[in-house]
Amino acid sequence: MDSGGRPSLGQFILLGTSSVVTAFLYSVYRQKAQVSRELKGAKKIHLGEDLKSILSEAPGKCVPYAVIEGAVRSVKETLNSQFVENCKGVIQRLTLQEHKMVWNRTTHLWNDCSKIIHQRTNTVPFDLVPHEDGVDVAVRVLKPLDSVDLGLETVYEKFHPSVQSFTDVIGHYISGERPKGIQETEEVLKVGATLTGVGELVLDNDAVRLQPPKQGMQYYLSSQDFDSLLQRQESSVRFWKVLVLVFGFATCAMLFFLLRKQYLQWQERLRLQQMQKELQEQVSRMLSEAQSEDREGLGPTCVVCLTNVRSCVFLECGHVCSCSECYLALPEPKRCPICRRDVTRVVPLYNS
Repeated sequence: MDSGGRPSLGQFILLGTSSVVTAFLYSVYRQKAQVSRELKGAKKIHLGEDLKSILSEAPGKCVPYAVIEGAVRSVKETLNSQFVENCKGVIQRLTLQEHKMVWNRTTHLWNDCSKIIHQRTNTVPFDLVPHEDGVDVAVRVLKPLDSVDLGLETVYEKFHPSVQSFTDVIGHYISGERPKGIQETEEVLKVGATLTGVGELVLDNDAVRLQPPKQGMQYYLSSQDFDSLLQRQESSVRFWKVLVLVFGFATCAMLFFLLRKQYLQWQERLRLQQMQKELQEQVSRMLSEAQSEDREGLGPTCVVCLTNVRSCVFLECGHVCSCSECYLALPEPKRCPICRRDVTRVVPLYNS
C-alpha cells in the first residue's frame, strides 16, 4: 500500500499475474477433462472373429473412437536391438542425451540440464492380433509415431561420463557450463508385447485398420491396459483441478483484499469530507458571530495565507497551523506545513 492507502502497482501486477496463471491452468484443466471424457466414451471392441462383422454394420464401416487390445506382430521383417541379443521389435528409438551443469547467474547455483543431441526412430509395419491361437484376424496399425502414448520399453541404457583435463575444468567454470556426460538409450516395442490402441477403427477392403482419429481426439498406443490408461488420465484431471482451485482461491482472496482496501479508503474519504464540511461550517459560524474588533482574539493567523485564523488540528502530529481553506488546498497526499508529516485526519479547533 502507498502512503495514501491505495493499492500499489506491484499488488495490481501480482493480481494480474495470478489471474493469467489461473486462466492458463483452467484452460489446461478443460483440455485434460475433455480428453478424459472422450477416452471414457470410447467404444471397447474385442479383437475376435466377429470384429469384421461389427465394423461392417457400423456407419461407414468405421468406429470413430474405439479401444482394442492385442499382441504386437510384425508384418514382414523385424528390427533387431543394437545392444541386446534376441530382442526383436517393430519400433526402435535410439537416443543420445547430453547432461551438463549450467551456472545460474540469478540464484548463483549450478543446475542440472539435459539436451537431446541425436534421436532416430525406426519402424516397420505391424499388426495387433489376439492372444488366443487359432483366431484369424489382425488389425493393421497406421502412423504409430502419431500416438501420444507410445508404449516403448527401455532395453538398453548407459551413461558415458565425460573425461576432462584440468584446463577443461577451468574453462568450463569460466564459461558457466560443466559437461557431465552422454546418456545412450535404446527403446523398443517388442514383438509379442501387449498393446492397447485407442483410435479410429476402419474396415477397408476386408482389412481392419487402426489409425489416428479425424475428430481431433488423441491417439493412443499404450503398454497399459485401458482401465489403467483411463485412471491415469483421470488422476491428471484431478491434479489440474486442484491447481485451478488453489490458484483461483488465491486470486479471489487477493481481489477481495484489494477491494476491501479500496472500500475502506472510500469510507475514509467520505469521513474526511464530512469532517471538512463540519470544519468549514464551524469556522464560518465562529467568524460570523465574532465582531470585527474581536477577531484578533480568536488566535494567530494561518501560516499559509497569513490572513485567516488557524482553525485545524492536524493529526497525528498535533500542529495547529492552518485554516480550513488552506487545508483543503493542500496537495495530495496532504502533509503538515510545519513538520511535513502525513495528515491522517483533521479536527476543528474550538476557541472559547
